Amino acid sequence: MGASGAPAPAVLHLSQLVGSELWSGESGKVGRLVDLIVRLGDDGYPPVTGLLARIAGREVFVPADSVSELGHDRTTLRGVQFDLRRFERRPQEVLLKKDVLDRQLINVDGARLVRSNDIELARLEGWYRVVGVDTGLRGFVRRLLPRALAGGLAASSFLDWASVEPFTGHVPTVRLRVPHPRLAKLHPAQLADLVEAASHSEGEEIIEAVGADPELEADVFEELGSQHQLEFIEEWSDEEVAEMVVRMESDDAADLIAELAEERRELVIERLPPVQRRRLRTLLGYDAATAGGLMSPDFVCVYGQATHAEVLERVRGSRVAADALAWIFVMNTHKRLLGAIALADLLRADPELPIGDVAAPPQRVRADADLEEVARLMTDFDLTVVPVTDDQERLVGVVTVDDVLELVVPKGWRRRFGLFGDD
Repeated sequence: MGASGAPAPAVLHLSQLVGSELWSGESGKVGRLVDLIVRLGDDGYPPVTGLLARIAGREVFVPADSVSELGHDRTTLRGVQFDLRRFERRPQEVLLKKDVLDRQLINVDGARLVRSNDIELARLEGWYRVVGVDTGLRGFVRRLLPRALAGGLAASSFLDWASVEPFTGHVPTVRLRVPHPRLAKLHPAQLADLVEAASHSEGEEIIEAVGADPELEADVFEELGSQHQLEFIEEWSDEEVAEMVVRMESDDAADLIAELAEERRELVIERLPPVQRRRLRTLLGYDAATAGGLMSPDFVCVYGQATHAEVLERVRGSRVAADALAWIFVMNTHKRLLGAIALADLLRADPELPIGDVAAPPQRVRADADLEEVARLMTDFDLTVVPVTDDQERLVGVVTVDDVLELVVPKGWRRRFGLFGDD
């Protein structure tokens, strides 16, 4: 944060600043510091824009340019002119003690939630700024000790503020920044884990923060457990639920629709475009624990006489999810499944040969195959995608390995492996 070779700026603890004496060089002690006001924005280290002080029994705003020096023992002002009107926040402003201290924050770099036991500040480039958060036990203990002892207790778990995103849904003038570039870089599964670990209102904030990218929002929603999905959509209109369902993968959308109360299920389905409506009705006809219930109707299947170039062009133009696109399937003129080839093998194949000559006979299951049969087939033949066929051997869907793992791996495994442990 400082120039190379320059001494590191002194770190101030919010817990030691709040309640300290407020002094004016002209009048001596004039009051006490109640809170610090900072402005959130694109700056990695938000600047202090003012103080909330108690002077003559009233809480008043002191602008940052009137502050000569912040200190644990006292804060010194340049003058004694104060605005005695009632303090009102400006856009993007938060009160550090009231809005951030003792609350959960998102550690974006670690994709986890942390608690702010204290907040660290320093003077950078002539301006006091928030530089970090103390998430360790010392930050909490510091606030219990007498001021004379607590000031020298350094942070044990210092988290750089540039890697932190505070929850601000409870602040009337600011929300979690939408969209936030660093938050959007997290994998949808990581974002979903944050949503599930947070409170309901905090989870809504995260969903709203990624909502500017509808596809990312749908990806995150797909990763949520059914209980959390239902909690969120309970407050949505049928039209809003339908809009989300349209953006989701068909198999995940079917799982969500199946969890709805019967009377609402049909109301949502009727609001879907005809193609999605037909697909979901078909998927909902299968038992959820069978290949039919697990499968997605989205895949790439071509005729055996298709050329290498034609197949690649079909892949480029496809909107099929990458995991289902790992295998290309081949059918005859009667649309019966004849072969399958991994995308990587297709890229290495002789470009002069038609796809039917390079594809191998595929392993397959019927729609009524149970989870154990699908999992055994994947394990025995090292498959990431299993085709599902009907009685006429026509391809009706594919089951991907992630769909199987969701049912096989115990719920909550990420937390048991320490994803949300204390720093």
